[in-house]
Amino acid sequence: MSAPDSVIALAQARMAARAEKNFALADTLRNTIAKAGYEVVDVAGGFELQERAAFITLAHARDIHRIDLEKETTLALIVEGFTEDALEAVVSIKANNDCGLVILSIGDPGRLVAAMDSRTYLFAVAPGAGWGGCANTLLKRIKSKYVVIMDPSTRLIGDAVTPVIEELEKGEFVAVGWRGGLINIQDEWRSVEEKGDGEVDVLFSYFLALNREAVLEAGGFNPRAIYYRNADIEFSLKLRQAGGRLLQMSLPLEQGRHHGYHDVDPEYRQVQSKKNYDRILERFRGKSTILSPRR
Repeated sequence: MSAPDSVIALAQARMAARAEKNFALADTLRNTIAKAGYEVVDVAGGFELQERAAFITLAHARDIHRIDLEKETTLALIVEGFTEDALEAVVSIKANNDCGLVILSIGDPGRLVAAMDSRTYLFAVAPGAGWGGCANTLLKRIKSKYVVIMDPSTRLIGDAVTPVIEELEKGEFVAVGWRGGLINIQDEWRSVEEKGDGEVDVLFSYFLALNREAVLEAGGFNPRAIYYRNADIEFSLKLRQAGGRLLQMSLPLEQGRHHGYHDVDPEYRQVQSKKNYDRILERFRGKSTILSPRR
């Protein structure tokens, strides 16, 4: 093992802390090891130490292995371009909460490398990866109890994580988010009406907190969703069909320019949005029993 003796000693102390179920100490030791430039990887019967890279480059999101930040809650961002804005979002997260952070960059991560620290993973995958497949991979690989999927256009202006996790802990809802609404039945299920705080049919991934195991049991996002637009609606209705309830609540968040909508090729946006919505209409339209109470 090529790591310095001092780092090896820290890793041994962390392994002992985990054996004693002192996970707070284990987390602190892991962070200390990371600051020394190494990453500790748990293996059968012990651990391995690897030099900590600025970020990990992979051909496909599915090549990501287990992500274990030893945090009950991990916040995940899927970034496709506009990395300066995404870095602003990351800075706002770190200023307001100590949760784990995983960034999946589709293409060059740019200055997101500056976000790296002991509680952050940064992955870069080849351009062309689909949003739904990336989201599912993060849900499967992140081992936290709760995962918050956040759009890079969203900014925290306070601790938005604690209140959503408190709601999930009650066990009444499998997903809690910032923006959402009710399916407009009169519009043949083609739109979502904003109704404010309360139980909803749909939540959007501007800021979406999930009970990870419950979401995976329901099947996750549609992997055919190349573009996020309307994929959230399909995902939300899938959760409701599986018996899950969704809660919308006011949170200390604000939204910057939504580049994913305003600054992508309009034809691409329209085509991919239509594909997502056609799947929604085919699978769910008319199944009013899965919807939340009207209000």
